[in-house]
Amino acid sequence: MHCPACRDSQLKPTKLEDGLLAHGCEQCAGALVALLYYRDWAERAPQPEAMDTGLQAEPAKETPQALTCPKCAKLMSKFQISGTRSNRLDLCTSCDEAWLDGGEWQLLKALELSRSMPAIFSEAWQRRVRQESAEQSRRERFTRLAGADSIARADEVRAWLKDHPQRRELLHYIGHE
Repeated sequence: MHCPACRDSQLKPTKLEDGLLAHGCEQCAGALVALLYYRDWAERAPQPEAMDTGLQAEPAKETPQALTCPKCAKLMSKFQISGTRSNRLDLCTSCDEAWLDGGEWQLLKALELSRSMPAIFSEAWQRRVRQESAEQSRRERFTRLAGADSIARADEVRAWLKDHPQRRELLHYIGHE
């Protein structure tokens, strides 16, 4: 099988974690993971006792173009990891194989998502990602308009109002000049 990102290098057996085998590319450090094997690994592997808070979510490589599955040559679909990250995992819905660009496995581990990969491919997850992305864009737009200090103050007021027993009355008061 050829690497879907490099297209000229051969994929070779590799290991992402103990008990989790994949086909890796030595050139771009990407890996093709069979979700069947991934699910088996996720069920069998012991849960980590405590997550290492020292892990940093380092930027990972991202293949911008559509990839073709190295097994069946069909186009793979892209699924965004989160609304705050640009990385997208590629999935062949025919073969149930996921392509992780170089560094994406480490990114999933740092974001504590290494055991949630199948969930990332769900419509519910992608809907939440779109909502996060829209909220981040809205926040950036208002920050440009009002300034970071004003938005921070607005966040304080919002948090104070969130569970206030007279929330509705206070919002009505604020909205009238």
